[in-house]
Amino acid sequence: MKLRKADIMKWVIGFLLVAVAVTIASLTVGRDIYYGSRENGLWSFAIVNAAGYLFFLFMPVELAFIYYLSGDISIWALNFVALGTAILSQSIDYLIGYILSDKIIDSLIGRRRYEKAEDRIRKYGNIAILVFNALPLSSPVISLAAGMLRHRILDALIWTVAGLVMKYLLLTIVFS
Repeated sequence: MKLRKADIMKWVIGFLLVAVAVTIASLTVGRDIYYGSRENGLWSFAIVNAAGYLFFLFMPVELAFIYYLSGDISIWALNFVALGTAILSQSIDYLIGYILSDKIIDSLIGRRRYEKAEDRIRKYGNIAILVFNALPLSSPVISLAAGMLRHRILDALIWTVAGLVMKYLLLTIVFS
């Protein structure tokens, strides 16, 4: 089996993205867990949450939220930062989808993943955006696909915010 240059590039890009995600998590939440301190928690959480909602980095942002929820950080501040960073990052995902070509995005996340997200938006529209943001699913890929499909930006933003509010409200109620 001979590897093509494109296959090698996918592996290299994948490895680099995993290395970036591990580094970000290690220097923020990982450091806080290791030292048993949450004194820089809001800043660490903001970095992890913003990075985790970018479509090309996969990080367990909900777990980080739950971890910091049990600390000394104000619940209101934590929710505000969670929503703000998620909305900012998903807006970036939408704009990347709107601007970049299919070929570039295919090499970053794979054609199959993008097509699944695209099918869901075409079939269910705003409900897909709401559900993917309310549940711990790949909502950044949905935002990317919405941008690629030129889904109305105001609809995408409203349904993204509604889903994120539902998710973080539920997590706050259940885990605080």
